[in-house]
Amino acid sequence: MSAIQFHIEKKLTGALGRAGILTTPHGTVRTPAFVPVGTLATVKSITPEEIKALGAQIVLANTYHLYLQPGEAIMAKAGGVGKFMHYDGPTMTDSGGFQVFSLGFARGHGIAKVLGKDKQRPQKDKAVSEHGNLVRVDEDGVTFMSHIDGSTHRFTPERSIEMQENIGADIIFAFDECTSPLLSREKMEASLARTHRWAQRSFDARTRKDQALFGIVQGGRYPDLRKQSAEYIASIDFDGFGIGGSFDKDDMTTIVALVNEILPEDKPRHMLGIGEIEDLFEGVEKGIDLFDCALPTRIARNGTLLTAHGKKDIVKAEYKENFGPIEENCACYTCANYTTAYLHHLFKANELLGYRLATIHNLYFIVHLVDAMRASIIDDTFFDFKKGFLAQYRLA
Repeated sequence: MSAIQFHIEKKLTGALGRAGILTTPHGTVRTPAFVPVGTLATVKSITPEEIKALGAQIVLANTYHLYLQPGEAIMAKAGGVGKFMHYDGPTMTDSGGFQVFSLGFARGHGIAKVLGKDKQRPQKDKAVSEHGNLVRVDEDGVTFMSHIDGSTHRFTPERSIEMQENIGADIIFAFDECTSPLLSREKMEASLARTHRWAQRSFDARTRKDQALFGIVQGGRYPDLRKQSAEYIASIDFDGFGIGGSFDKDDMTTIVALVNEILPEDKPRHMLGIGEIEDLFEGVEKGIDLFDCALPTRIARNGTLLTAHGKKDIVKAEYKENFGPIEENCACYTCANYTTAYLHHLFKANELLGYRLATIHNLYFIVHLVDAMRASIIDDTFFDFKKGFLAQYRLA
């Protein structure tokens, strides 16, 4: 029996979206839901109590970073990541596979998982280097240098599962190879075959029955490879599924729909590392149940505040004497107690409280936006809600 249960409450008419309830050993998650990223067993600058108070239902931590600091043995002795960070709700960990991408190719080429319109892919499918000097991939696993001290480390599918079992989250992920959207088809095919072999090895390596294991669909920007990957990963009895890897921005929603038409309907689907507003709407419509992304917390620390009328750069002079909240009718702790002018002052003065208040607001905004998408599925108003919200958001 799976460590989690997933029940679909309502399906979105005319699309793949659905509202569901995901039950884990540490509580339930009403889906679709946004998952804040707590890389090092902390959502940067805020407490677990504040995470729950702003409405978040589940937190994701990072296996690679926790392996390096403080080490998974410490996490196991503490009773798992939840107890270690004083958070009693549901938790997830990624597999560490994304660090193969972020430490290697992505760092060398200045790109993210989604290839924007301004990025050029190789001419005539020209092969490009997969990874940088910090990472070496072979059939058995990955050798990499720590970004902290340059020491050498080794991850394999079996080691990733062992680490995640020690960290002790409710939901863990199979070890995969996340590739660049610039990768040639030939290299993508080789990488995908490796990811599939690693998926089976990850599945075979699990020993704990109180954790759910998700397989990850890869295949880059190629629809046929995504289809092949979805079919293969679906053939393994994973408890749920992640959709990972790299996309062209214009092709992402088509690929997500293609994948979710293949994956089993009765198991949850997680979109890894996606947090732009438009992408969340498209993902929900195409059948995604969970999203994680560091974007709302990262841009908060840079002074960018999310609102229903677009993003606000809080350091702009126009906010110096704005004594209203960041957003009218926002019920977050920040908007209920502080003015835009005060946030402007904190950021101009480089005061740490500014980062905390901005983070609370951004997470509240995006968590409750996805909650509103869920509610609109249940009451059959999703498409009207999507159209109206994005119209005002894009006008800003």
